[in-house]
Amino acid sequence: MIFRRMAIHSAYIIEPQPVEDRRGSFARTWCRDEFADHGLTRPFDQCGASHNHKRGTLRGLHYQAAPFEEAKLVRCTAGASFDVIVDIRPGSPTEGTWVGVDLTSSNRRMVYIPEGCAHGFQALADDTEIFYQIAGRYRAEEARGIRWDDPDLAIDWPIADPILSQRDSELLFWSDSLPHKEALTC
Repeated sequence: MIFRRMAIHSAYIIEPQPVEDRRGSFARTWCRDEFADHGLTRPFDQCGASHNHKRGTLRGLHYQAAPFEEAKLVRCTAGASFDVIVDIRPGSPTEGTWVGVDLTSSNRRMVYIPEGCAHGFQALADDTEIFYQIAGRYRAEEARGIRWDDPDLAIDWPIADPILSQRDSELLFWSDSLPHKEALTC
């Protein structure tokens, strides 16, 4: 696997290295030793998948409050998505910044989202599926989020009028949720 640092501290784009023959290919998508070589040692506790019927569907920006932060390894198994990571860790050298990356079923890239960062994505094709490996257990009472269109973040989403859940459309701006932000740790 090739690990490429992103502009967010401790976030990576990870590219599997497929071995190909006439049948197709095989590639590892996770290796404890290779991840540990990059300081990524937190074990994964669960996996999940998000299926999105329509192009333009936007989910996020989601995170969990301290001490229940989750790290995530995310890849697109069908369709295409624009994945966004926002660093909301107080004192992080990249606090308040965001990065986005195109994940597709054909480019097979993955993103590693460190704990304490918010994550969201927008489906760029109908029937897009996102597969998650998650370090940490989901706790509904600790689930938090930031509005997708927060003017302080100014994320450049590819599709202007997204399809949102009611929950995501009612999330607060980052500056309005500062008490939650202060509860986060690195």
